[in-house]
Amino acid sequence: MTDINFSRPSGEPDSKGTEGVSPTPRTGELRWDIIELLFFAYRDFVGDADHELEAFGFGRAHHRVMHFVHRYPGLKVADLLDVLRITKQSLGRVLKQLLDEGYIIQKTGNNDRRQRLLYATPKGEALVAKLAGLQTDRITRALGAVDPSGIAAISQFLRAMIDRDDPDKVLEAIFGTGKKS
Repeated sequence: MTDINFSRPSGEPDSKGTEGVSPTPRTGELRWDIIELLFFAYRDFVGDADHELEAFGFGRAHHRVMHFVHRYPGLKVADLLDVLRITKQSLGRVLKQLLDEGYIIQKTGNNDRRQRLLYATPKGEALVAKLAGLQTDRITRALGAVDPSGIAAISQFLRAMIDRDDPDKVLEAIFGTGKKS
């Protein structure tokens, strides 16, 4: 097995902290510090759920589908495709498994019979609650070392990282910009 050398060229910030790294890099500098922190934070954040999902034969795609179906009952399949930014084929495979195993049910729309509306079953809700509990525990531990003003800054940073230029109905709900019906 080949060893990987993670040393950095001199003058390049490392990912171990912000010591010696200016909060605003000069034009042209890359933010390796933040890039790597986001990479490892995401890896560990989803890793807790990944381990649990393996027991069901599910993966991250199943988790994302279950999350949004649970959080937004009656979500249209078309809107779920927009949220996840995946192909119909990819969603179809995952959705079929979740439907077949009783984690999600699908209903037709009241006004438009072509609409397919998705709902989590009690079995699906229990799985989502377990996964969200694992992720909430990790978030709570991490926020325990952050003062309240820092928590607001984290939230502001994460919101600023999200592309908001597309008409995504879930993002409209999250950011409170959706049309009231």
